[in-house]
Amino acid sequence: QVHLVESGGGLVQAGGSLRLSCAASGFTFSRYAMGWFRQAPGKEREFVATISWTSIAVDYADSVRGRFTISRDNAKRTVYLQMDSLKPGDTAVYYCAANAGSASMRVVDYDYWGQGTQVTVSS
Repeated sequence: QVHLVESGGGLVQAGGSLRLSCAASGFTFSRYAMGWFRQAPGKEREFVATISWTSIAVDYADSVRGRFTISRDNAKRTVYLQMDSLKPGDTAVYYCAANAGSASMRVVDYDYWGQGTQVTVSS
């Protein structure tokens, strides 16, 4: 059974940092591209970052580029999202997702999803 479990969310002041983790099980993690998405209240789920299974290809949403860093450890079956210089606009539930194809910004390309972790940035 596939599981993606996010952790590391919480409440932080603007300008602060958080590191999200997503532990995977039940599929061949090292052969899947991974992505982070977020969803704020009343808004659609949006792309944040993606990484290929080799870690060679990465991409970011323009809104987080230069502040967030995605990485993965295939031996630990875990993908990370380091979030620095956080802004109130980053407040959302953050989801990790797995894609059997290549790194992608599209929600529809992802096969498996976690339950999400709340990130709240206060001003």
